[in-house]
Amino acid sequence: MRYPALIDGELGAYGIVFPDIEGIAAMGETLDEVILNGAAVLQDYAIEVERDGLALASPSALEDVEVPAGCILTSIVLVPAAPDKPSVRLNVTLDAGIAEYIASESKRRGMTRKKYLERIVRHTAQVGG
Repeated sequence: MRYPALIDGELGAYGIVFPDIEGIAAMGETLDEVILNGAAVLQDYAIEVERDGLALASPSALEDVEVPAGCILTSIVLVPAAPDKPSVRLNVTLDAGIAEYIASESKRRGMTRKKYLERIVRHTAQVGG
């Protein structure tokens, strides 16, 4: 699901809110950071709603969202987390250069390769790449 989101602010102090979900917001110093932080709070919202046995708010169509002056309209993909489910094993063959890059970047960032790949996939989904 793709939720509309409104970004306001300026470089160094952006905020993001979700018109369809009252009470969740995020901040970031850059547009990329505020979008990623918005995706994280959206995912936290979905986890809490699921734990409480409630239904997720339905996302509005982008065309139906009123955009206040000075705001940017974007959308954030809800990439479902499944913390209570077991991990799924994937057998993937990658180009050797890509595999080396994954290994070096995950090490540089102090992450496992699994966590690094999960982060990249979530980031790609959020920015629409």
